[in-house]
Amino acid sequence: MYDLIHRIAHWLGLLLGPGTGTHRAGSAPRPRPVPSAAPALLPLHHSPYCRHLPLDGAASRLVRPYLTAHEQEQDRQRHHRLALVLAADFGIDLDEHVVGARKAAA
Repeated sequence: MYDLIHRIAHWLGLLLGPGTGTHRAGSAPRPRPVPSAAPALLPLHHSPYCRHLPLDGAASRLVRPYLTAHEQEQDRQRHHRLALVLAADFGIDLDEHVVGARKAAA
C-alpha cells in the first residue's frame, strides 16, 4: 500500500482527535438552494483531433518505397505470365532458359 504509516496516523487522528466543529447540536439545518427548472446544458463536445477532413492517401506524395517496388514486381510478373500464355497459344516455348526444363519436359 502506498504510504501505509501516513494513512494509519491520519485515520487514528480522525478517530481519536477533536472534532472539526462543523456539526453543532441544536443548530437549524441550512436551506438548500432550489435548482432552477431548466438547467443550462453544456455545449456538445468537439474533439480537437477531428476538426479537419480525413486525408486523401492518393493525393499525398508520401508513399512507402517498398510498396511501390512490390506493385512493380507484381506488374512485371503479370506481364511475364501473359507473354508466356500468349506464346504458348502459338506453340512457342519461352521457358527454355530454365535449367533442366528440357529434361523434365522429355
